[in-house]
Amino acid sequence: MTKTIQYEELVAARLSRPSVWPDYAVPQWQATLEQQHELNLVIYNALAKSIISQKEEEGNEQIIWKSRSQRVIEATKNAWDAYSRDTFGSDEYHPISHTGTNHTQNGIGYFIADVLDTLLLMGLVKEYNRGRDFLVHNVSFDQRGTVSLFETTIRVLGGLLSAFHLSGESDQGILDLAVELGTRLAKSFNTSTGIPPETAILRSDGMPYAYMSSTAEVATLQLEFRYLSKLTGNKRFREQVDKIMQVIFEASRFDGLVPIYINAMTGNFTGDEIRLGSRGDSYYEYLLKQWLQTKRTEPVFREKYDEAMDGVKKYLVDVTPNQNLTFIGELVGISGGHPKFTAKMDHLVCFLGGNLALGATHGKSLAEISPLMLSARDREDLVLARELTETCVRMYLDMPTGLAPEIAHFRYLDRESNLQPSFSVSDQIRRPDGDILVAHLDRHNLLRPETIESLFLLWRITGETKWREYGWQIFECFEKWAKLESGGYASLDDATAVPPMHQDKMETFFVSETLKYFYLLFSDSDKIPLTRYVFNTEAHPLPFFSWADQQ
Repeated sequence: MTKTIQYEELVAARLSRPSVWPDYAVPQWQATLEQQHELNLVIYNALAKSIISQKEEEGNEQIIWKSRSQRVIEATKNAWDAYSRDTFGSDEYHPISHTGTNHTQNGIGYFIADVLDTLLLMGLVKEYNRGRDFLVHNVSFDQRGTVSLFETTIRVLGGLLSAFHLSGESDQGILDLAVELGTRLAKSFNTSTGIPPETAILRSDGMPYAYMSSTAEVATLQLEFRYLSKLTGNKRFREQVDKIMQVIFEASRFDGLVPIYINAMTGNFTGDEIRLGSRGDSYYEYLLKQWLQTKRTEPVFREKYDEAMDGVKKYLVDVTPNQNLTFIGELVGISGGHPKFTAKMDHLVCFLGGNLALGATHGKSLAEISPLMLSARDREDLVLARELTETCVRMYLDMPTGLAPEIAHFRYLDRESNLQPSFSVSDQIRRPDGDILVAHLDRHNLLRPETIESLFLLWRITGETKWREYGWQIFECFEKWAKLESGGYASLDDATAVPPMHQDKMETFFVSETLKYFYLLFSDSDKIPLTRYVFNTEAHPLPFFSWADQQ
């Protein structure tokens, strides 16, 4: 059976399933023949490159990319040095006012824990040691106050676990901190359903109060607590986050898609929206990554991931009329049974291109895989990964600063009216044919990592140099517009204004994620191999393992 026939059968099976909303005119996306042929060429080129020796193929290119990775190291040192000069030890950094703030009275090492593994990966040993020593000797989690369960888990706990592993799994001081933090955060799981609240009380006992929780936030704790369970042998950490997934899997879903809130008292989904942006994104990301983390030994996660991606393709993917940009929209009004499609896509959604590629090859490069081993689903996911990431690149390069807005809307053909919805010309950045629309309130840029993450994953998996070149263009725009003369980097108030005004904030994820993914994009492909590591949603690499290793 040819790949074309297999793909036609895959699409036919998806289309044959009745819509959960009979009155909703679904986009019903599928890969075009041209896109499938282009993927064939990408696969052919990857295999051809694998035959050519590294010396023959690279030469001067290797020197260029090494110099570019060095530029990223310099940017990271710039950001770290400014933070260290102005407010070392603070949780958050405000580079314009040269000040810092804390999430609790004494701080929880939020900034340092989040960037620690970035420093180690880049060989900034002196900076790493200073940060490590501060955490071990100065940070205590025995404090009053509340913290975000999600953010503290992915940034602080994830950062500590990654630093522990990358430093040789012998630093007891770092592991002790991770265990203490994990133990305190895990008290949030002691609810009637096991679904935690969005906040954690570090110094607290008893059952926490939880009512409405973000779906993404409660479903993006698993990689960290499961690895902590593996390291410590404490099965309770794993059991508690597995219980969350069990409750989620038992709740009603919409062809694999889930609303962005879950009721912690009933365990049922609630809310009126489905989206892969804020409050939805990393639920889908961690479905795949939990399967990868334990060496693909827990098939339920892959099954739920594939089901969800089928839902995404059926209900949320559309293509713009002029630039042919593939984007992921949102559904609103689902509780009434008559959802409305909106062509809105957060920058956060740009993680999905890389995630789709990762799921298609399990982290292997196309040069390592026989084309016969790629299923029709794998090939479709690779097509969508490439198309979506191209759109995310355009969200950068179509802006006057070369940097993306926080949220974009797109021109599209409404399936019910068969007309293009009207839009404000002032929202159209590229004229007269531009399909990306940006409202004034959505034009800020927080130095986010999702597009760079997908560029990194697509380069590793496809071997296409264009993803690295896109990354370099974007990096130079960060250097031009986000870098401050006094040191450090700052978010932009408006990515469509030249020159842009700055916001007084350098997010920890700029160093932890954005610069780390730039560095890996420009570095050799054997650094943090995707066949041995999974990145948490804050870009902290955690190693694959098997639960059998604990026996």
